[in-house]
Amino acid sequence: MPKAMRQMLEQSRRAGVARGEAACDPVSDEACGPLLEHQGTGLARPKAGSLLDAALTRENLQAAWKRVKANKGAAGVDGLDIEQTSQMMRQRWSDIRQELLAGRYRPSPVRKVMIPKSDGSQRELGIPTVLDRLIQQALLQVLQPLIDPRFSEHSYGFRPGRRAHDAVKAARGYVKLGKRVVVDVDLSKFFDRVNHDILMDRLRKRIEDAGVIRLIGAYLNAGIMDGGVVADRHLGTPQGGPLSPLLANVLLDEVDKALEARGHSFARYADDCNVYVGSTRAGERVMAYLGKLYSGLRLQINEAKSAVASAFGRKFLGYELWESEGKEVKCKVSDKALQDFKVSIRQLTRRTGGRSMEQTVEKLRPYLLGWKGYFGMAQTPWVWRELDKWLRHRLRAIQLSHWKQPRTIYRELKAMGASEDVAKQVAGSCHSWWRNSTGGLNRVLTIAHFDGLGLPRLS
Repeated sequence: MPKAMRQMLEQSRRAGVARGEAACDPVSDEACGPLLEHQGTGLARPKAGSLLDAALTRENLQAAWKRVKANKGAAGVDGLDIEQTSQMMRQRWSDIRQELLAGRYRPSPVRKVMIPKSDGSQRELGIPTVLDRLIQQALLQVLQPLIDPRFSEHSYGFRPGRRAHDAVKAARGYVKLGKRVVVDVDLSKFFDRVNHDILMDRLRKRIEDAGVIRLIGAYLNAGIMDGGVVADRHLGTPQGGPLSPLLANVLLDEVDKALEARGHSFARYADDCNVYVGSTRAGERVMAYLGKLYSGLRLQINEAKSAVASAFGRKFLGYELWESEGKEVKCKVSDKALQDFKVSIRQLTRRTGGRSMEQTVEKLRPYLLGWKGYFGMAQTPWVWRELDKWLRHRLRAIQLSHWKQPRTIYRELKAMGASEDVAKQVAGSCHSWWRNSTGGLNRVLTIAHFDGLGLPRLS
């Protein structure tokens, strides 16, 4: 699954993951009351100009806690989940806050988690403790309104009011204007290779608060625990913490501004950057220029995934651009995303033993709704119809596998109103579940039948 799409979906399941989580406005949460308002918290009004004090106000912490709770997530190296962390903070928050203000707080190492990617490789995540996720989220909520407005208009990832769809629309707009060659740049293991010294230098130019700078530096150097052993970390900003996306944008904004200064048309989402030009020769010059810019940040271009190519058919954030017979530039779901969709559906329905069809559909619903929401811009209705057909075909085959025996298949089909001929025909080929899931069975396990079960339609 493409990185950005996964982030948006995890992101709808949830991911992000790995996404910026700053709320537009502070929100209160009754569940936060006992946690952050009990006697002895020592919460004070922020000092003028103190970002750290602003981050630690009751209102901001309540909003951060609500966000962390909503995202759920696994426990960190301390083994404490959301509820256990809440209980711990009832006793220790006053001391933790004083440590933060005095610069003595030391974040816990992140817990290393490897998640599989669709190409068979793995992505490394670093899961902070719930306490550290709360503190990072509180920092994010005061830093993002300060820093984000100065980012490039061509940057779309992990920013309030912006999403992947906006980047795809921008790309389509450039191609409509005749810039039909794309410089497609992917950075190799970007989040793992962020240079701490360079990042901190760029942060100091944007943040005039020594306490915040010191705390962010502590998070960058907190280390990572793998198999019970903590390894020092001198590079990278672990994916999994609320601050990481903002820090990534701080670093890459330098490249954005350099491209803007040269008048280039481009769209960037995280470390995926597409620059649109009028010719291959111009594209090669831009690629060389980007190589120098990224090298100055100690970053590497992934040559295997980067290219100067036609904008049509080149994957960007799970989408591809195509040209209709009327020469209109449109977008569609990429071939890779379609393959990943079927892989995910097979995984979600692989082990259905003991689950009813209703339960199977309920398990599919969040993924289908998230996927449909993300790819709603696709201008290929026939693709959606084919996916619907394929999905119902698979569910019919699963239903037959549940019934297994010819007698059971015959009895269940008759109970559902099947004719004698259809019931006998399907029951007589009971072991050919996939081939048997068409024809007569379609007249019993109809589209309306799956609608009644709550299966979302893609078309």
